[in-house]
Amino acid sequence: MEFLQDYRLLGLAIGVCTFLIIGLFHPVVVKAEYYWGTRCWWIFLVLGILGVAGSLLTDNVLVSALLGVFAFSSFWTIKEIFEQQERVLKGWFPMNPKRAAYYEKVRTNETK
Repeated sequence: MEFLQDYRLLGLAIGVCTFLIIGLFHPVVVKAEYYWGTRCWWIFLVLGILGVAGSLLTDNVLVSALLGVFAFSSFWTIKEIFEQQERVLKGWFPMNPKRAAYYEKVRTNETK
């Protein structure tokens, strides 16, 4: 860690790791919605809260920043899970055939 601070590479390291964390969350959103639907949103809420707590409790700038990025990516994922459901209903992403009844129920609730 001192190497990053000594050579002023800390910002670059945070930027690269942020890119990777955000990139990791995209397939997580797709898979989570496919297997569990929107009912898994609370998992991301808990992860976000834990990330915020961890960020506040550490003295290391790099770890704190990355935990903050992870936390708010988790919070953003809550919104994305619901938007992913809409994308599935529009046919933009594959529907889980095991949950076809669930999607039909969502469709009928939207038309009322």
